[in-house]
Amino acid sequence: MSLKSANGQSDSGGVKVFSIEGRLYRERERLQGMTEQERAWRCKWVRDQRLAPDEPKEVPELYKELRNPFRRAYRLPLDLLFEQLKPYLGCETAAFARAATGKFLMGCAAIYCTAYYFKYNGNDWTKKGGWRVITSRKRYVEGDVEYLAPPQRVVGADYASSGFKNSPI
Repeated sequence: MSLKSANGQSDSGGVKVFSIEGRLYRERERLQGMTEQERAWRCKWVRDQRLAPDEPKEVPELYKELRNPFRRAYRLPLDLLFEQLKPYLGCETAAFARAATGKFLMGCAAIYCTAYYFKYNGNDWTKKGGWRVITSRKRYVEGDVEYLAPPQRVVGADYASSGFKNSPI
């Protein structure tokens, strides 16, 4: 068994990993019979798995240590809002609602910015860079009035003008 993780470092500090439950982590092992010493140890181990009423403890310094100032700044408005709602919603529901609200607002902002960009940055000759927005030509099918009409572009410069020929300059 390799003690190294995917990043090449040891997860256990070079010490061989073993379960703290011992052989009694399987129900079949426990049903085969346990000595009084194993039974007392198992009872103590099960009691130790229970959290105290005040756990998990929140450490504000740990929050500041793990999150940079920019992240804390943009999270602050929703954090303050859902901190006020926590007594009404409960901790877990408030945390879920906080995360869902943040994701929803970021999605709305992304959709709005994308729509704004494509609305006001068309494919014309005045733009040097950016994404080109090209619209397709109208499709004509047999029976339409303009189905066999001659093409509107007759000179070679008509094909890639991007509105240059019609500009007022």
